[in-house]
Amino acid sequence: MLAGPVLALSQAPTVSADDYARAERLVGYNATPLVDHAVTTVTWLDPTHFWYRDHDANGDRFLQMDVATGATSERIDTPRLAAALAKATGKPVAANKLPLTAYRVRADGGFEVTVDGRQYRCDPVIAACTALPAPQAPGVLSPDGHSEAFIRDWNLWLRDVDGGRETQLTHDGVTDYGYATDNAGWIHSDRAILVWSPDSTKIATFRQDQRATGSMTLVSTRVGHPEVKTWKYPLVGDKDVTLIERVVIDVPTKTVVRLQTPPDQHRSTLCDDVSCDGGWEDVQWAPDGRTLAFAASSRDHKQVWLRVADARSGAVRDVLDERVPTYFESGNGAVNWRYLPQSNEVLWFSERSDWGNLYLYDLASGRLKHAVTTGVGNVTQVLRVDPASRTLWFRGVGREPGQDPYFQSFYRVSLDGGKPVLLTPEAADHTISLSPDGKWFVDAYSTPTAPPVTVLRDARDGHRAATIATADITRLKAAGWMPPTPIMVKARDGRTDLYGLMFKPSHFDAARRYPIVDYIYPGPQTGSVGSRSFVAARVDHQALAELGFIVVAIDGMGTPWRSKSFHDAFGGDVGDNTLPDQVAALRQLGARYPWIDLDRIGVWGHSGGGYATADAMFTYPDVFKVGISESGNHDNRNYEDDWAEKWQGLEQRRKDGSSNYDAQANETRAANLKGHLLLAHGLMDDNVPPSNTLLVVDALVKANKDFDLVVLPNARHGYGVDAPYMMRRRWDYFVRYLMGATPPPQYLMHPPTD
Repeated sequence: MLAGPVLALSQAPTVSADDYARAERLVGYNATPLVDHAVTTVTWLDPTHFWYRDHDANGDRFLQMDVATGATSERIDTPRLAAALAKATGKPVAANKLPLTAYRVRADGGFEVTVDGRQYRCDPVIAACTALPAPQAPGVLSPDGHSEAFIRDWNLWLRDVDGGRETQLTHDGVTDYGYATDNAGWIHSDRAILVWSPDSTKIATFRQDQRATGSMTLVSTRVGHPEVKTWKYPLVGDKDVTLIERVVIDVPTKTVVRLQTPPDQHRSTLCDDVSCDGGWEDVQWAPDGRTLAFAASSRDHKQVWLRVADARSGAVRDVLDERVPTYFESGNGAVNWRYLPQSNEVLWFSERSDWGNLYLYDLASGRLKHAVTTGVGNVTQVLRVDPASRTLWFRGVGREPGQDPYFQSFYRVSLDGGKPVLLTPEAADHTISLSPDGKWFVDAYSTPTAPPVTVLRDARDGHRAATIATADITRLKAAGWMPPTPIMVKARDGRTDLYGLMFKPSHFDAARRYPIVDYIYPGPQTGSVGSRSFVAARVDHQALAELGFIVVAIDGMGTPWRSKSFHDAFGGDVGDNTLPDQVAALRQLGARYPWIDLDRIGVWGHSGGGYATADAMFTYPDVFKVGISESGNHDNRNYEDDWAEKWQGLEQRRKDGSSNYDAQANETRAANLKGHLLLAHGLMDDNVPPSNTLLVVDALVKANKDFDLVVLPNARHGYGVDAPYMMRRRWDYFVRYLMGATPPPQYLMHPPTD
């Protein structure tokens, strides 16, 4: 098990409740409020005004900036709004802690706000606020703001925003064969998936056929008869999976036009669901609403077709298609193709050069005209295209020599090609919010070690027009926070650079030897580190370090944002889990820093990280001594079809009954366990069904292996109210088995209650 002498219980050092309390101050729910003036997002009200929330030790203020003058003013009289909301709700509302998540100005000068998920309409002087009726289903607002479309009883309906009058648009929707339904297996919501035409007269959506799709069932825990949850959840290898039949609905006449194309796979060119960010990103209307373009993907994600449909007749024609050996993606973090019928062109994203670049095609012939961007580095997000000036603006990574290749910068480039113009010169990660007319943008830039500076810039040349906010981390530092240390190591091949972060305790002593914990999320859709922007608490890495550990997070080969070949490193072999890179990196760090004890290596992760953690304990049992595997997708044949079939490929059954999915299954390696393993899962997990962990449990039992198990009876994938308990159990486990110390008995975490 653990290397080195094992202390008798009476001799073991003790980690006190005070140590846990100090560490807990560095967890996200406590650390984030300690950062003052950390403005990273704004909401544009019109082309020259935006509002944002500013926070400091006294609470929140809601401010508005006039970009013409650079002047900032109070947008909301928070004491008056708090009083009006308290009267409307019958409950006290703190003026300095308004839980306001949305704000919309009305034509009469009043406004609507969303507080704790409920909408309120307030008069211009905030004499009173009135609660708006809670909609039975979330709606999608039309461009003119007058209507919203929503689902009821498998059909699509329309609701007037002001009067509330409802109109049924479709009538033939039936159970599991309805319109605009949002069900990708692990996603199953009431929101409608559709795209309004620019003039608000048509809706592009689909009728989703799940009638032959297999189901998933979970059972709650309570006194009396349990609640049974059953919904459609296709699995890898299923003969019948969810399909969509594309339609256009003419709203004034309530006419449904069925597009003349066979049913498509329930797939996106980017993500697991047909919807990536709540919309339908692979469908785009022409400005005149007469035609629409859409991208359709094959079940294995290896081929994608761009097609154009006539909204009146339903006629469809193919424009172009692309096929790749592994998987096609239309961007890094966003769908990046654009329909440009005004110039008879299509902007297309491809990684054909080993990097994500943009290409311009002729819309009529489907022929390539030229590359818009070239060279090393990826276009990650196309944020705006102006057909009139033939200019586009995009975020990109890896395009600036000498910078962290994960830092996102912002650029302007001509559709006709040429060198992109860098609009954000700072060597940092840039979060961008463009004005509605594209003339200005708000840029919040930061690094993992430097808090954000938020500025207003001109979108033509990037010059700074005004400073909006500069974050202050004085209070965060006073709580014991330390910046993480950026690290770079070589991958399994000894050549490729890998990047990560290291976290050390504030009381770090280089003369000591510290156990090391590797936090892992193997992707392939994301990595262990996450955003390269400033984050006060990354999961609980700094908190765990504060207890006396070194904590690292490293993005191995097979994760995105780098070259296509880097991302493809374990395509078709998801059981790789970046583990050869993690082991190589840990050994390099141990050789580099004598205060890292390579005889005491722990590993933990959640979801895909839970899968990788158990794999680490089974595949490298002499390296990883303690592992905590939370909610892992341990055998992807028991997970939603879209994700696994993209990264592992379609299941291929051989004559002897074996499958190309056998090697990725953790239960097949469970008998190799040597160290301490804690498995955890929520029994109402509708993302990764709990059967995934139970397969590993069953294998460990049959192999007569000791292990630990935490079952959260009514928790879903993120654990919800049980998350603080699981965090405490995670700390206890590493303190006891990796550090060889005694944790405080049943320490109670203290997340905020308001």
